[in-house]
Amino acid sequence: MNRHLALRSGNPTLNAKTFSGFDLTTGGTMTIMGTVNKTAFSLLLLMTTALFTWNMPVGDPRANGLMIFGMIGGFILALITVFKHQWAKFTVPAYALMQGLALGGISKYFESMYPGIVNQAVMLTFGTLGALLLAYRSGIIKATENFKLGIIAATGGIAFVYMISWVLSWFSISVPVIHSNSNMGILFSIGVVIIAALNLVLDFDFIEEGSEKGAPKYMEWYGAFGLLVTLIWLYLEILRLLAKLSSRRN
Repeated sequence: MNRHLALRSGNPTLNAKTFSGFDLTTGGTMTIMGTVNKTAFSLLLLMTTALFTWNMPVGDPRANGLMIFGMIGGFILALITVFKHQWAKFTVPAYALMQGLALGGISKYFESMYPGIVNQAVMLTFGTLGALLLAYRSGIIKATENFKLGIIAATGGIAFVYMISWVLSWFSISVPVIHSNSNMGILFSIGVVIIAALNLVLDFDFIEEGSEKGAPKYMEWYGAFGLLVTLIWLYLEILRLLAKLSSRRN
């Protein structure tokens, strides 16, 4: 007998159809602790390769090459993971390694411009993760249907704005509200950081419901992947916001 889960998350890698159509009666089942362990392992892999590119000199062609390789490789592995959940136990560790190469290079670039900014961004990212997890577990924040729909809509809107900005960049047109350190630019970044952070709440809810309803064991890796995607997005947005604030003080 097949059981179907109708789960929703603002994270595009974790959505209402993720668990649909699977036979959930055979093999092991997904657990919260299993997902936490796999998330921690993935973060360890990410930090390992991030330290490798971080320790390379800024502007080193090898570092730039590894950063680009990590971006492209991570994107390809993310697509494979989204469409082939069963492969997640292989693709997610590889994705973490690739993203580490990219994040190490990006972080070193920002650090060279604004010393100390990376430590701040890392602490704020994990501090936000811990605070939201505590708020979610204590019931202060609840992933109601209206809450979910609001975050999904906001996330989609941000993705659309970024896509338009990317297309316009082909024609050397910049969107000031995204990249500038003006008041509007900073407010935009603050808004994006808030939405990225609230996506963590939806991810927690998604993983909890999946474990309660007995999703397949390999979905622990997919749940870890979803959290990893959100944490990377949150870190980059915090890094961007701190860079804007630092540039105003210089």
